[in-house]
Amino acid sequence: MVAFADLSLSFLFGLSGLTEPDASSGSLDTRNVLRSTVCEQIAANVSSSSVVYYNGSSQYTKDNYHWSSSSSQTSKCSFEPATTEDIGIALRILGETQTQFGIKSGGHATNAGFSSTSGVEIAMYSFSDIVYDSSTQTATLGTGAIWDDVYVALEEYNMTVVGPKITGIGIGGIVLGGGYSYLTNQYGLGIDNVVAYELVMPNGTVVNITDSTNPDLFFALRGGFNNFGIVTTVTVNTHPQSHVWGGLITYAEDQWDAASAAIANYSANVTDPKASIYNAYNYVSGVAVMANMLFYDAPTRPEGIFDEFLSIDAIYEDISTRTYVDLIQSFPLNGTSGLRSVFSSMAMENVTVPVLNMIVNETLTRGPELADNASAVFVTYSVDVFLPTLYDHVDSPTAYPPSRSQGYSYIEIYCGWEDASYDDTVFDTVDASSEYMTEVLTDYGQDIADVAVYPNHAPPGTSLEKMYGSNVPRLQAIKNDVDPDNVMALTGGWKF
Repeated sequence: MVAFADLSLSFLFGLSGLTEPDASSGSLDTRNVLRSTVCEQIAANVSSSSVVYYNGSSQYTKDNYHWSSSSSQTSKCSFEPATTEDIGIALRILGETQTQFGIKSGGHATNAGFSSTSGVEIAMYSFSDIVYDSSTQTATLGTGAIWDDVYVALEEYNMTVVGPKITGIGIGGIVLGGGYSYLTNQYGLGIDNVVAYELVMPNGTVVNITDSTNPDLFFALRGGFNNFGIVTTVTVNTHPQSHVWGGLITYAEDQWDAASAAIANYSANVTDPKASIYNAYNYVSGVAVMANMLFYDAPTRPEGIFDEFLSIDAIYEDISTRTYVDLIQSFPLNGTSGLRSVFSSMAMENVTVPVLNMIVNETLTRGPELADNASAVFVTYSVDVFLPTLYDHVDSPTAYPPSRSQGYSYIEIYCGWEDASYDDTVFDTVDASSEYMTEVLTDYGQDIADVAVYPNHAPPGTSLEKMYGSNVPRLQAIKNDVDPDNVMALTGGWKF
């Protein structure tokens, strides 16, 4: 489940001590280099293949870069480990010195401090290998890679994986947080397809975690993020992938009623797991525009399944038979990069016209409100439609979602703005909109008030109970068992 924020541009086109300089860090202004003694300690103890970078080097800048400016910080140094042993050494030093640290996979987290830090930023770029095993039809992925590269690497084998819908997303957030995909109706979440994790535990021990070797940690890692150590590689199931049919179609505001009716009819009538739609009502730089992604996992679509969408007058259409890689890559990379960002989401049991009318009203009310009061550039209300069987594709329980008895479709809110002084205004408005829509859905008879919030799209301050429900005590017990010294509390994210 990924917000349409990065696609919005294409919608509009359719419409602590001073020491000597660091010689290994490339060109930099040595007068501005401040070295932390912890950074120096890590550099002195790890192997020569792992590198510490300081402010002023291009690699330091890359290591600290995040898609959302609201989640970016200036670290004392960045550390690019090249071996699991060096990660273990760094974790021991960070724990002994009680130094804050961040762990960056792709850098797409939006909440402040979740994968960034003012301490030591650990960037996983050296763990970027992608290895396909045809005998098991699995792929082992380094958590420093991005999913774009995985899709490309597997294309030559006519295979793919359950990953994100847009470009630029890192491996870590999907395989540790959830992962909703165009393929989710067929194969479940990204975490449902994990076979094994290589984990550097907080004490530096390197272990391979599977459902058979350590069922507790395997449960906890699938949705529990970085609470249990640093994951370096993950092995996932792959799936046969032919050409697909689909692409983007956008509508002006005067066609939103017709498009909403098409969405509601699709949700009520289409049960083919190869079909997927993703829809966004957008208010972008003062313009209201709607975008729909249509997807069918075959070179041709069954007759009738998307006819209603295709019959509506569109302002832009890019739909064809294409490779899965081309579908993912056909949108601009990180179109909202550099903005401050927040997400929020809520479940729906049924996607009906009255529900969609509520979403339209929120878009056309909150969009101008946020533009006027917080200089918001992008406001998006997305509708992600899934089959009720989407959670039926896994044999053992996972940290998220805490219940798999019923599947849901989702409303996602995204807001992008520039000025940090408006943070509270945006957060308050997004919270108010989320609460209002939850109340309306409840009034419509939808039993969704207590459905778990997707952790990757949970706004700051969301309680553990709202995301993990009855799983919280078990997750806390596992965390205390594997990390008695609470080393992983020194890094950001949802903390058990």
